[in-house]
Formats: sequence, structure tokens, C-alpha cells
Amino acid sequence: MFSTLLAVFIGGGVGSVARWQLGVKFNNLYPTLPLGTLLANVIGAFVIGGALAFFLRHPHLDQDWKILITTGLCGGLTTFSTFSAEVVMFLQSGQLAAAGLHVLLNLAGSLLMTALAFALVTWVTTH
Repeated sequence: MFSTLLAVFIGGGVGSVARWQLGVKFNNLYPTLPLGTLLANVIGAFVIGGALAFFLRHPHLDQDWKILITTGLCGGLTTFSTFSAEVVMFLQSGQLAAAGLHVLLNLAGSLLMTALAFALVTWVTTH
């Protein structure tokens, strides 16, 4: 139990710091697209897709590694709450196109990256 808590703690810490850095470096580049949030979400989606495929192919590995990467790292890195707040702020300021673009890029991008990574890791591990 302690090792699982430690895995979540370490992964979450690394993911949260990475998300913060992405926001600091990229969120102000485009006023109508919080790029740091988008990057955090699509990178996290790619990582979790790859991790799920990898751990599916290697069920013998210690589950704490899966928890560290999926729940910890990806949970700390991705941010639905910040994404939601940014969309609401766009809507409140009348920037409907920016809100729509943000929703489209985050949702479609995250789903695409998860599927892409899952397929890529599955293909690599079977060939």
C-alpha cells in the first residue's frame, strides 16, 4: 500500500511540475489558445495511451509502475479543470470561436493521441 501511495505521489509531482512549466512557457504565446494546457493534455493522452498498451502486453510488471505513470504522472500532467476554466473564460468574454477551438483541439487531440500511442505501442511490441 505504501509503495502505491509513493508511486502516485512521485508521478503526480512530476506531472504537476511539467504541467506548470508548459503553462508558464506556452500559455501566453497565443491569446486565443492556451497552448500550454493543450500540450499538457495531448502529451498526457499520448503517454497514457502508450502506457495502457504497454502494460496490457506486460501484465507481469509490478502494478505500482502502471499507477505511477497513469494515475500519477498523467493525472498530474493533464488538466480538465484548467481546460474547463479557460473555456468558460472565453465564453464569458464573448470569444465563442476561441472557446470552440479550445474544446475541439483538446478533446479531439487528446482522443487522437491516446489512440495513436496505443496503436503505436501495440504495433511495436508485436513486431
